Amino acid sequence: MKKFLEIFGWYGTVAIVGAYALVSFSIIQSDSALYQLLNLTGAIGIVAVSLVKKAYQPATLNIIWTVIAAIALIKLFF
Repeated sequence: MKKFLEIFGWYGTVAIVGAYALVSFSIIQSDSALYQLLNLTGAIGIVAVSLVKKAYQPATLNIIWTVIAAIALIKLFF
């Protein structure tokens, strides 16, 4: 389980930075479902590993990031 959480945490980092890079270089749009999904799943990965390691600042930041991405996805589809 610990190995999975580490991998999920690293996925989170890559997903969020990757999403930012894709938007910054105009490869995808910030209002695309892919961008929001990368942010959502990436933030969840960082939340999971942060809570296990009792690192509450990144956990809090990424809980907020998750809520923002979830709301953006809901607005995209409804």
